[in-house]
Amino acid sequence: MNMSEDVLRSSKALLRDPKALLRDNVYVALRADILACRVAPGEEMREQDLAALYSVSRQPVRDALLRLEQENLVTVHARQGYRVSPVSVADARDLFRFRMALEPACAAEAAENASDAELLFFDRFRSFDGDAHAFIDYNRSFHAALAEACGNRRMAASACELIEQADRFVRVSLASIKGRDPTQLVAEHAEVIDALQKRDGRRASRLIRAHVAEAERRIVSALTRSAIIM
Repeated sequence: MNMSEDVLRSSKALLRDPKALLRDNVYVALRADILACRVAPGEEMREQDLAALYSVSRQPVRDALLRLEQENLVTVHARQGYRVSPVSVADARDLFRFRMALEPACAAEAAENASDAELLFFDRFRSFDGDAHAFIDYNRSFHAALAEACGNRRMAASACELIEQADRFVRVSLASIKGRDPTQLVAEHAEVIDALQKRDGRRASRLIRAHVAEAERRIVSALTRSAIIM
């Protein structure tokens, strides 16, 4: 969905139900804070504190927390409130294995179905100039763009959710990651882009699978060294 469609959908939602849009805004803000680790893994949360933070009543906060529970980003404890789901090696491995199933399929579909203009758009990812935290944003944007280029909305939505959730593992383990060379990772992106623009879906699929598999190896190794096993 492009930005104009997002704006149109939000405007229609506001006309139909202003409270629904408020709930969505709280959900989007809290989800972003969790994925960026501004609310740390394992941190306890209280509805009244979040309501004050986002300047809303407790109901939209409760609705947002229940949605985030469905995404496994929040756990609900009876009579004890809410907790940000902790980061674990097992969860990281599960997430990256799921990405290894979805992203190669997205790459193959993109090579076959994306327009020439959509494939030329990827040239913006051939270079990167920034720090480690900016690289997280760049990397997420590349993988999300690849997923969206496949033309299959369901597949793209599932892949993008996994890609966004992977940010938590990267941010938590950033200081402990060994062998993470942004220059090499950008070069790997460029190889995928070359394959896409040549309409070589098989090669693009193979390259992105190896790329994600290597990311899993680095992240799991870093989490294990950090003893972040919850």
